[in-house]
Amino acid sequence: MKILMTGNEAIARGAYEAGVTVASAYPGTPSTEIMENFSQYEGVHSEWAVNEKVACEVAAGASIRGARTFAAMKHVGLNVAADGFMSYAYHVTNGGFVLITADEPNMHSSQNEQDNRYFALFGKTALIEPSDSQECLDFMKEAFEISEKYETPVLYRVTTRTCHSKSIVSIGERIVPPIKNYVKDPRKNLMVPANSRARHPEIEDIRLAGLREYSNNCALNRIEYNNKALDNAPSIGIITSGIAYQYAKEVMGDNASYLKIGFVNPLPDKMIREFASKVDKLYIIEENDPFIETQIKAMGIECIGKEVFPICGEYSPELLREVLLGVKPSCTYETKLQAPARPPVLCAGCPHRGLFFELGKYKNKAYLSGDIGCYTLGAMNPLNALDSTICMGGAITGAHGFEKANEIANDKSMKCFALIGDSTFFHSGITGLINSTYNNSAITTIILDNSITGMTGHQENPGTGKTVNGQPAPVVDIISLCHACGIKKENLLVVDPYDIKATREALKKGYEATEPFVIVTKRECALLKPIIKKRANMKSIVDPEKCRSCKACLRCGCPALMFEGKTRIDNDACNGCGVCVQICPFDAIEKVGE
Repeated sequence: MKILMTGNEAIARGAYEAGVTVASAYPGTPSTEIMENFSQYEGVHSEWAVNEKVACEVAAGASIRGARTFAAMKHVGLNVAADGFMSYAYHVTNGGFVLITADEPNMHSSQNEQDNRYFALFGKTALIEPSDSQECLDFMKEAFEISEKYETPVLYRVTTRTCHSKSIVSIGERIVPPIKNYVKDPRKNLMVPANSRARHPEIEDIRLAGLREYSNNCALNRIEYNNKALDNAPSIGIITSGIAYQYAKEVMGDNASYLKIGFVNPLPDKMIREFASKVDKLYIIEENDPFIETQIKAMGIECIGKEVFPICGEYSPELLREVLLGVKPSCTYETKLQAPARPPVLCAGCPHRGLFFELGKYKNKAYLSGDIGCYTLGAMNPLNALDSTICMGGAITGAHGFEKANEIANDKSMKCFALIGDSTFFHSGITGLINSTYNNSAITTIILDNSITGMTGHQENPGTGKTVNGQPAPVVDIISLCHACGIKKENLLVVDPYDIKATREALKKGYEATEPFVIVTKRECALLKPIIKKRANMKSIVDPEKCRSCKACLRCGCPALMFEGKTRIDNDACNGCGVCVQICPFDAIEKVGE
């Protein structure tokens, strides 16, 4: 049967058809939909892990037992999972183990543009990269065969366009191989130094040699020769991988020959040398870093790569057309109208807005250490209430380090606040809180609990009471957890961030605290379906007779607020959170529909 699928849907289907029985993931664009789709299949265990390290180790445990398994995450998630991945790379896989990394050229929703292909080189593991949805399915099935045959973890790399683009896919039947027997063997599964030293030569001489031979003979790598010349120019050859292959084919068609690499580590060195010898001019087209190009140049083969192709951002047919053919993009129409700028902003009714509005009053006398989540938008105008964002879980540890440096400098001018979401707190904030209390850091940690993983599209987490399948689960209580981490009862406050006065008072206490202090702002995300339904009739309205056009309400940055001589509220966007009502100094705004 043929159906239209995104790459992420096809990856999930490929894992299902391959007989995967255990899978663990942490949500992160552009990988999130892999687990969301896989969890819909019957006869499998699927889960949202608390972080990527956990997901990787869960999958490793299932692999040791003999089950086919995968872990999925976005590219920066592999930084978190690297501890487990790099160690498991020395193990002898029992059941097939695939780690999916979704890289994000152009950083649509990420803090960097790292190229995770290097992890396969670093870990001495197999690396696969599909270029369309059909390959996403087929390569996923092949990945488990490779993992089990060559006793290696397989790094499965996709990028944003491969994940989210749709194409026709032929789906097949699920075949579940028997879960392999587990035999206790410390030489395979216990990587203490003595066993690791014995294992390393085996990886070099047996695993990598076998993978290199496979790479030169597998169907994942293929040569496409075309005899047609381009304007009588010397023959052109293109070595490419992933989505860049699709762009190259669209631009050059039969005017070039191609070596399309799907099995990327180890590279098919014999195929590369053969292909290079039969073309006059060789281009290496790959997004991100010159991973393939550098290795080909190290072989002594002349080629053109990052000299002409950018190392930053996403590629496109337009970009390749300009570089390869000198054809600049043309506009088919002109308009004098310019679309207004639309910077990212917290949603109307977002429970974080009241907190950031009040916290912004401290921006000149406090260091505001942020984290990864939709609340990072608190840094935007007009709130301007964040100073830094390092990585997931870095808010508390970063604030702690800043505070200790303050102490050394004897500088009391800057109070340190750390801001972290509920899902991110579970992900990697708990250890930071333990560290700051253990080391007696007088920072104030603010946990923004909106009862969901909002940043990636409302996935469940340990505080929501539901699993990835919507099944009931124990709720991990953040308040009790904070106390267990060393926060004294008198040093923890819970507030509703819609209540501006209570939020203001809590921040004042947090600012004045001389011991580790925690504020939990507790209010559900405004975009949760039950909340939308509950608040459907709640609105805030402006009395134009009372409005003095002072624009004080606009300082909260709500997109439902507009100014047209006087403030006006878009009733389609407003859900009556009441923040603007409390901000208005002239009582010109009131809530209706309670």
